[in-house]
Amino acid sequence: MIPRLQMWQLPPGAARASFAGMMGLVGPQNVAVGRVENIAIPVTGAGPQRQIAARAYAPVAISSEPHAALVFFHGGGFVVGGLDTHDGICRMLCAEGNLRVIAVDYRLAPEHPYPVALDDAVAATEWIAANAAQLGIDAGRIAVGGDSAGGMLAAIVTQVARDRGAPNLAFQLLMFPNTQMGGDTSSLNEYAVGYLLERHTIEWFNGQYAPNEADRASPLVSPLRAKDFARLPPAYVMLGGYDPLHDEGMAYAQKLRAAGVNVTIADHADMVHCFIYLQTVLPQAHTALADAAHAVSAALEAA
Repeated sequence: MIPRLQMWQLPPGAARASFAGMMGLVGPQNVAVGRVENIAIPVTGAGPQRQIAARAYAPVAISSEPHAALVFFHGGGFVVGGLDTHDGICRMLCAEGNLRVIAVDYRLAPEHPYPVALDDAVAATEWIAANAAQLGIDAGRIAVGGDSAGGMLAAIVTQVARDRGAPNLAFQLLMFPNTQMGGDTSSLNEYAVGYLLERHTIEWFNGQYAPNEADRASPLVSPLRAKDFARLPPAYVMLGGYDPLHDEGMAYAQKLRAAGVNVTIADHADMVHCFIYLQTVLPQAHTALADAAHAVSAALEAA
């Protein structure tokens, strides 16, 4: 038998194809929503003008009134993943939470290393908030969220928005977030091999996105290293007990709580990193993602 190559042993293009193939097999299937539309988010200002691809989802039962929305950043270590790999996840969040969801197709490393993904995430969030009315969104009820690297982006976007004074984000959904690069934790060591996401893969992702090790100490790469966690939006933090990223995700949730932020921690003790992907093989995956969608919806309804 020919051994299967690990993601870090593949060129980025092959790694992306492998990840897309896995998601096509195990991800959510045939989730009904009311409407799906590919959109282009214009980016103006300093530098060349460009567009960020995004995908907007609307639930089946939706009125003409402005609706709560989730701006979503996909996982994949900043190297793999995209609109198609996470289409089923976004459909589930939309359908289960009765939310508008806008998935952002930020540019990937190593072709586009730090700070490109963050620049795209911030620019997309700001544009969505500024154009909320034409998107059918209530500007006062916008959440940001994501899984893994996307959770890291969501956490940083909330910090940037707070520091800039806009947009006024109402909630953050952080699922299995990577919150620091280059740190060391018990979970990173204990679950380094054999638990879906492996430490060598994490380190490979980090090297592709932030090849300059000095950048990894910045809160704009490692949000756990921020000095101020106050005045950030309420959070729902989903963790997996057998996830090498478990401890840094928990540490981030605890720092938010210590700063007075309302935090719900959904710690799935017997699950691995991003088990929500495994919708076709793991019943707990559907329940966990549905619970997260309901939490976002409830928080935005109360905002």
